[in-house]
Order: sequence, then structure tokens, then C-alpha cells
Amino acid sequence: MYEIRFPNLGIEFNHVGTGINIGGFEIMFYGIVIAFGFLLGMYASGRVAKKIGIDPEAIFDYVIVMIIPSIIGARLYYVIFSWDYYKNHLGEIINTRGGGLAIYGGIIAAVVVLLIFCRKKKINFFRFSDAAVVGLLIGQILGRWGNFFNREAFGGFTNGPFAMQIPTDYFYKIGRLSEVIESGLYDKAVYVEHSGHVHSFIQVHPTFLYEGMWNLGLLLLILLFLKFRKFDGQLFAIYVIGYGIGRFWIEGLRTDQLLIPGIHVPASQVVAVLFVIFGIIFITINMKKIRSLKN
Repeated sequence: MYEIRFPNLGIEFNHVGTGINIGGFEIMFYGIVIAFGFLLGMYASGRVAKKIGIDPEAIFDYVIVMIIPSIIGARLYYVIFSWDYYKNHLGEIINTRGGGLAIYGGIIAAVVVLLIFCRKKKINFFRFSDAAVVGLLIGQILGRWGNFFNREAFGGFTNGPFAMQIPTDYFYKIGRLSEVIESGLYDKAVYVEHSGHVHSFIQVHPTFLYEGMWNLGLLLLILLFLKFRKFDGQLFAIYVIGYGIGRFWIEGLRTDQLLIPGIHVPASQVVAVLFVIFGIIFITINMKKIRSLKN
């Protein structure tokens, strides 16, 4: 158990574990949070689906067939852009209990499954996606707290109001101290005296929190815009634009970026730009169609 501190907010979380032990088997909080996000997201998407003329049962059917491909897609995306490590540790490719799931890979897999699902069920893909993004955002908001328990997906050094401190001993214990040293955070460690002992902490941007709050704002925007929806896919387009902008900014703060081999550009920032371009083009085309029909 290790503490996590937000010194400039005066907040401390003591004894923050990574999971619960049942009969000698540890169930990771990361997995629990993601599972809860799936359930709550499915419920919310079902409510929105009913409002826009889609059978809520279709949401349940889709989630059932989407879960495994999304997890596989999220893992493959992470492994592909971390291949320098996994090519020498092939046995760890299937080990997701400690994290290592990239949301973009999960989203891409979910969209592919949705295309196939809607084709077979004869459902309008873009109308369905308007309901699906509500659940997706809820899952992303909650899922980021899995990163909190795993002490991952953080940014570089900061002394800003939301600065987060994590004990360096934690990274030594789990064998990730070399990552902290390579990122330069170890050289900027801060020292805190507690109970007569001095402890070292890395002090970082809590990018998991930034993205969670950004996604919460985006979710509220989409829910408020629901009654003004003019065409199928509009909420989906707002999502890809809003999420793309936020992820591009937040990814630039992170120290664990997945880089495109050869050019060393963050893969998530490239995908974020593509998301924004697609969303803008999609909205522009559909708004032109609406104006032409009025004329």
C-alpha cells in the first residue's frame, strides 16, 4: 500500500492499493473500474437510444459482442506501438492485469464491430453511434480512474495546482523505476518528511484526471445538445472532434507516449488529428445537405 498526494490541494490518499485479494488471487481495481464503466455506459446509452428511436435492447446486444474485441484492440494498439519492449517479452503480450490498454485501439475495434453489427441488424450506423458515444464517454471517464490505481498515464513534472506526488519506492517495488529515471522525473523528485522519515516522490501532471474532467465536460455538452440533434451521427461527430482536441493536448503532457516507429511522433496525437478532421468534414457535409433541402 502506498500513498498518493496532491500537495497543492492539501489532499492525501493513504494506503491506496492496486486491487483486492480473494483466496490468494488479486482482482485489480483497474479491471473492476473498467467493468463498472461498461455497465453504467450500457445503461446510459440505452436511455439515449430510446430517445432517438433505437431499441435499447440493441445496445445490450452490441455491448455483449463488442467487449472482447475492444479489449483485444486496446491491447494490440498498445503492444504494436511498444513493440521494442514486447518483441523481447512475448509472454507478457497477453498480460493485461497490470494495465497496458490503449483507448484508441479499443475505440477502433468497437467501431469495426459496430459497422458489422449494424449491417447485420439493419440499423443506421450513425444513429446508433449517437447513442453509443454516451456510454463510451462514461466508460472513458471511469476507466481513467483505473490509471489512478495503477499509478500510470501521468505527465511530466509540474508544480501546478493539481500536481500529483507518487512515492518512488512504489516504482522500485513493481520494477518500473527505470522508466521513471529515463523520463527525467527521478532527477526532479521531491522529498517529504513524514513520521521522522524522509520519503522521495515524483511530482507529475495527473493527466488521467485532466482527461477524465475533459471527457466529463464533453459528455455534458453532448447530453445538452441531444435535443438539438439535426442529423444522424451529429453527436458522434461532436465526440470525435471534442475528444480529439482534448487528447491531442493531454497526450503532449504524458511521459509514456506510444510513438510511431521511424518518425517518433506520438501515435495518439496523429489519431487525434484524424478524429478532428473527420468530425469537421462529416458535420460540414451534413449541414450542407440540410441547407440544400431547405432551399
